[in-house]
Amino acid sequence: MKSKIAKALSLIFIVNLFLSIPSFKVQAADYWPSSVSVTAESAIVMEQETGTILYEKNMDDVHYPASITKIMTALIVLENCDLDETVTFSAEAVYGTELGSSSIARDVNEEMTVEQTLYGMMLESANECAYALGEHVAGDMDSFVDMMNEKAKELGCKNTHFNNSNGLPDEEHYTSAYDMALISRAAFAIPKFAEIVGTKSYTIPPTNKHSEATMLNNHHCMLHYYKTNQYLYDYCLGGKTGYTVVAGATLVTYAKKDGMTLVCVVMKDQTGQQYVDTTNLFEYCFDNFSKYNVSDFASISEENTDVTGILSEKSELIKIDDKGLIVIPKAASVLDVTSTVVPYSDESNSSIVGQLRYTYADRSVGYANLLFTNAETGSYPFDNLPVEQGGSGKEYIQVDYPKIGLVILCIIAVIALVFFIKSKSSNILLYRHRFKERHAKPAKTNMTIIRDNGKRRKRRR
Repeated sequence: MKSKIAKALSLIFIVNLFLSIPSFKVQAADYWPSSVSVTAESAIVMEQETGTILYEKNMDDVHYPASITKIMTALIVLENCDLDETVTFSAEAVYGTELGSSSIARDVNEEMTVEQTLYGMMLESANECAYALGEHVAGDMDSFVDMMNEKAKELGCKNTHFNNSNGLPDEEHYTSAYDMALISRAAFAIPKFAEIVGTKSYTIPPTNKHSEATMLNNHHCMLHYYKTNQYLYDYCLGGKTGYTVVAGATLVTYAKKDGMTLVCVVMKDQTGQQYVDTTNLFEYCFDNFSKYNVSDFASISEENTDVTGILSEKSELIKIDDKGLIVIPKAASVLDVTSTVVPYSDESNSSIVGQLRYTYADRSVGYANLLFTNAETGSYPFDNLPVEQGGSGKEYIQVDYPKIGLVILCIIAVIALVFFIKSKSSNILLYRHRFKERHAKPAKTNMTIIRDNGKRRKRRR
């Protein structure tokens, strides 16, 4: 019961947020940095923590992903497996991929750990590793594909359908730059995934089928020297490469600078140009955008009261999550953003009761969760101490009057609205009643009207 009361009061406090958080509607001519030109047919740059889209080009167009598909495969594996589990390569995994496609030459019944197999898939883009991992997780490839498509739906993908775990050409295997950014962002939030894609080289120790260790090298040319140093980028954290004839060059890359992490996806690009496009997009975004912590400029109450009592600052029922962030152009101010309070719940975190969602120039730029605190709402602090013990000698409840006044005003407004609606309804009913009376036909009676000396009188028949 106490919890229900507290959460009900917290919803009332949400109304108070509208008055205590600065929010200004900016004009249509809002400043948004002019974008750069890329050769990729589709591209997107998304800020990792907020999901803010800083750049996009045809982000919803459908393309073949090629081997960046393996990011989704890795995501599902890491969510469902322990790293030390044993993966056994089946004949389908070894021989079920195209001859000459990316491989680390595993044999039938070869055994490796999940971790080793993930490195083989993500660094060398080994297709048999992707197939073996899918079978290990789901038992067969069809079931794993179902898991991939279900996960894509869960993440909010709109134009995606997977048909295998490795990205080899298939008419029923496609995605978009936007959807791939959602998948890549979710994967990078897993520390082990970030570690794997940021690893430059890795050694698989001898197995039951290979007597010598297998050396792996990351193929992402922006991360380290791989065949060329032409595309090295100092802020690159790793990523995943992809290429087929029908897909062209595809690339997912993560980079971090000045505390801001970005994920860039380019699709249907020219070989080599995918690195140039990605570098240019990162430079554009790092040069033109900044990240701000919401708690630095927004607060539940502008008062810093030391009063401890019912509805006072120290017993507030909700607070702004200090992890909330926004990303806006450097030329803009936090006062230019527009905030909206949205009721929100998260089954994995019962303390979340709402969200502050921010927009700028009609674009979503970040959010902050509103958290239900541990404030006690079923008991109220009384000062019962005698004077000699530091008390006032009186019993009273300390109240934050501005907040109480706001709540009362809200209640009065609701009551006034109800009475207004009722009065309007009553007037309508009265008008209808009078209208019927005026237009009703005279009723028949057993009385007749006669005149007597010019006077009217009634006589009963």
